[in-house]
Amino acid sequence: MRKFNIQNYVRYKEDVEKTIKKVKKPIDGNYTELTNDEIVKNFLPLVITLAMKQSTSDQASGVLSILDLFQEGNAGLVAAVNKLDRKLLADSDDQEKTIKSFLSKRIKGAIRRAVDMNRGDIRIPEHKLNEIRRNPKDEKMVSMFFNSVFSSIDDQPADEDNIAYQVVDKSEPYNIALLNMYLLSLMKQHCTPVQYDVLRLSFGLDCDKHSANEIAEQLGISVSTAHVRISQIKRDAIQALVDNVDSTQVLDYL
Repeated sequence: MRKFNIQNYVRYKEDVEKTIKKVKKPIDGNYTELTNDEIVKNFLPLVITLAMKQSTSDQASGVLSILDLFQEGNAGLVAAVNKLDRKLLADSDDQEKTIKSFLSKRIKGAIRRAVDMNRGDIRIPEHKLNEIRRNPKDEKMVSMFFNSVFSSIDDQPADEDNIAYQVVDKSEPYNIALLNMYLLSLMKQHCTPVQYDVLRLSFGLDCDKHSANEIAEQLGISVSTAHVRISQIKRDAIQALVDNVDSTQVLDYL
C-alpha cells in the first residue's frame, strides 16, 4: 500500500469524532426517524473500521493509501444509504443490526472494487474475482502468480534493439521491496530451509543474485551437476508454494 500523510489521517479521524458528537442519534434504536445525512454521519466510524481491516491485511492494496480507502468507503456508504428501504428497516426487530449489515456489505464492496481497479496492470473482471474469492483453493491462479513472478525476476531482454523493449512503461510500479518481503514470508511458511535459501539466493530477494554453483557451494551441495540439483530444488520450492498458498493471498498482486 502507498505511504500516506499521517497528519491528514489524524485530522480526518478527529473530524469524524467531532461529527459523531454533534449528529443526532437514533432514539431507542429507531433509525427511520433520521435523515439520510444523519445516518451517513452516524456510520462514518464503520467505514474507518472496514477500511483499516482491508489496509492492514497481509495483501497489497495496489496504489491506494488508507485515505483513499476511506474516500471509497464513504462513497459506498452514501450510495448504500440512498438505497435504504425504510419500510423494511421499520419492520426489523433489531434496526441497528439490520442497517449495519446492509451498509457493511456495500462499504466493503466499494472498497474492494476500488482496490481491484487499481491493483496493477492485469485487469480481472469483478465477477471472476468474486469467483476466485469463493474458491480460495484455485491452484491455477496461484500457479500463474508464482511462475510469472519468478520468471519476471529471472528474465532478461533477449534483444535490446527490439522496438518492443523501447516502449515506455507508464503503469504504476509495484513496491519491489514490499513484494520481496511478502514472497519471503510465504516461503518461510511453506518451504523447507534449503528450498527457502535456494529461492532467496537464486532470485536475489534480499541479496545479490547467486549462480547455481555459488548457491551449491554456500549450502554445501557437493555434486558434479550442481546446477541441475539447484534447478530441481527451485522447481520443488515453487510447487510447494503453489500447493499450499491460497489464491486470496496472491490475488491482490495481479
